[in-house]
Amino acid sequence: MKILMATMGLDIGGAETHIVELAKELKHQGHDVLIVSNGGVYVPEVEAAGIRHYRAPLNQRSAGAMYRARRILKQVIRKERPDVVHAHARIPAFLCGGICRWGRVPFVTTAHWVFDTSGMLRYLTNWGERTVAVSEDIRDYLIREYNTPAGHITVTINGIDTEKFSPALTGEGVIAEFGLDRTRPILSYVSRMDEDRALVARQLIEIAPELDRALPGIQLLIAGGGNVFEKLKVRAEEVNRSLGRRCVTMTGPRTDINEIVAAGQLFVGVSRSALEAMAAGKPVIVAGNEGYHGLFVPDKLAQAREGNFCCRGLPMSDPKTLLADVIAAFRLSREEKERLGAYGRQVIFDYYSVRRMAADCLSVYEQVRKKKYRVVMSGYYGFGNAGDDAILDSIQQAIRAASDEVAVTVLSNDPELTKKQYGLNAIPRFRVLRVFHALCRGDVLLSGGGSLLQDTTSTRSLLYYLSVIRCAQLLRKPVMLYANGIGPVRRPANRRRVRQVVERAALVTLRDHASAQELKQMGITRPVQVTADPVFRLEPAGPERSAELLRSAGLEPGRPFVAVSVRDWHDVGDFYAQLAALCDHLRKKHGLELLFLLMQPERDREATRLVRSHMEEPSHVLEASTTPRELMGVLGQARLCLAMRLHTLIFAARMAVPAMGLVYDPKVASYLEELDLPAAGDVESFDGDEAIRRADALMADYDSVLARLREKSARLTRAAGENERLLLELLERTKS
Repeated sequence: MKILMATMGLDIGGAETHIVELAKELKHQGHDVLIVSNGGVYVPEVEAAGIRHYRAPLNQRSAGAMYRARRILKQVIRKERPDVVHAHARIPAFLCGGICRWGRVPFVTTAHWVFDTSGMLRYLTNWGERTVAVSEDIRDYLIREYNTPAGHITVTINGIDTEKFSPALTGEGVIAEFGLDRTRPILSYVSRMDEDRALVARQLIEIAPELDRALPGIQLLIAGGGNVFEKLKVRAEEVNRSLGRRCVTMTGPRTDINEIVAAGQLFVGVSRSALEAMAAGKPVIVAGNEGYHGLFVPDKLAQAREGNFCCRGLPMSDPKTLLADVIAAFRLSREEKERLGAYGRQVIFDYYSVRRMAADCLSVYEQVRKKKYRVVMSGYYGFGNAGDDAILDSIQQAIRAASDEVAVTVLSNDPELTKKQYGLNAIPRFRVLRVFHALCRGDVLLSGGGSLLQDTTSTRSLLYYLSVIRCAQLLRKPVMLYANGIGPVRRPANRRRVRQVVERAALVTLRDHASAQELKQMGITRPVQVTADPVFRLEPAGPERSAELLRSAGLEPGRPFVAVSVRDWHDVGDFYAQLAALCDHLRKKHGLELLFLLMQPERDREATRLVRSHMEEPSHVLEASTTPRELMGVLGQARLCLAMRLHTLIFAARMAVPAMGLVYDPKVASYLEELDLPAAGDVESFDGDEAIRRADALMADYDSVLARLREKSARLTRAAGENERLLLELLERTKS
């Protein structure tokens, strides 16, 4: 596999060392590895390992530098044609992300630390198709701050080369180079000497006189370069002059960190440098700019591993505590020091091998390389409608079950919510350029489920979906109408528009026979296939969660109830009052509790309130925030369902719960016919007495209604499975 890594630079630093060790290990395993960076002290080392290096100003935020860096990256990617691009740090990831999207190169990132997310900085970040996090707390940060789907994150380790960092090394070369005295205490410290990384280095320099008084002749060996190195070096020389000897040695940037570590009897540092010192068998005080852990001992392992030895969330380092711990560590017995060193090295063997780090990354590379097909999904997604969200969930569930080679991008009204809930890539449905780019990169447009092609709601929504389909067709992308409900389409101009796009679609599946009839009446002669609504394949939440939700609504699990779903609608007259009478009747005569479900809360809540205001009998409302699967699970506990919304009825049918429909749209009537279930009546001419009669008839014939419904539900579940099979066949044809 050819792997391109992009990072800011290759100077001294935990992330930089991580990249170097990863690259060398991947090269050792036979992979072709190249690195693009601004350069640094590690360049000779990686080139000596047979890793090609390209220089680009990836460490600069100026527009000019980023433009130059992007141009170089693009040239390198075109020349080298890598199998995967792996970016480290924000700027490289941002630049590589755009290039990889257009070039359709698999793209992953590693998150080594947390970033400032204020202002526009949040949008200067691209976490790739998959993200590698170097610790659990980084993983939690990605989920919390960027809504990165948990399933897209792999937690790895800062892999350490235990042969390079070994107790066998003596550090004699470094000791001789800097004139250190092996008979006196030596403390080693390694870090970048940047303003945001040099806190502990500064503190060590300041406490050097007190350390000298407590530990006569102590020597501080401080390695690393950065933007405050010269300032710290000046202060170190002042301390040395005041002591009349060289107590503090500032080495500047070094690549022989293993020798620096080996030279000391005690190491102070954080993150990767602390792990390297542990591999070398040194007692370690874990301290950095983000917190202070103190001397690493066995009972601190769990906390240290959780934060990848970075100290995030811990109290900050202070000179007094650091002074006390350094003195205490040097005063440990030889046996205690050896025991701590041996324990630290064993921790590295157990949890931080470089081979494991490479294996984790290779696994992520294979995941993104498997995504052979790219599907764009268009639908009524991201509006908080449980029915349409259930369609999305069921389609993505079906695709994942059928193949792990399909990458899905959803056009959503709320992309961040869609990403968080379903682990899918999502973009704003009304951002024209982003939609266009997604269609350009995609293999197939899936116009997914629901009643998208109708003008009952509005012509505007119909034109939106037709425009997305037509754009895909103009780009010569195959279009699949995925289990669509068609119509009604009343206006002649709209019927012509629908006929044009449907005739040109590569594949059409429909959720009911009424939709097929609607297309036939439009004059469409192309073949279509009636399957079933994809929601019939959706798995509900478990009984424990359903019971929990029922209790939250004030209903004891096991009590028979009718699930009621109403929505806002125009021209309903006294419908709400007559529906209230039907609800009261079901409780009085049939002993059913009343539970109102909010399928789209902002649109259903007021209608629910109006019905309840006319009722004499008590009722309950499920107000808890729920997923479609949870609503389906709750419905599965009901004795009866009474619903306006189509997908409430489909949920009920999926769970084999007899239902009565409140017809506000022809789609409801047609699906009731498909399911062989009765209508309670039309909401615009609702007859309460007739509705009560029909309800009584259903309850009297309940067992036979239930038996028929179970048979139909099983058949429709099988039919719904045809949708993903036909989609996969279409995808295969796009590659042939």
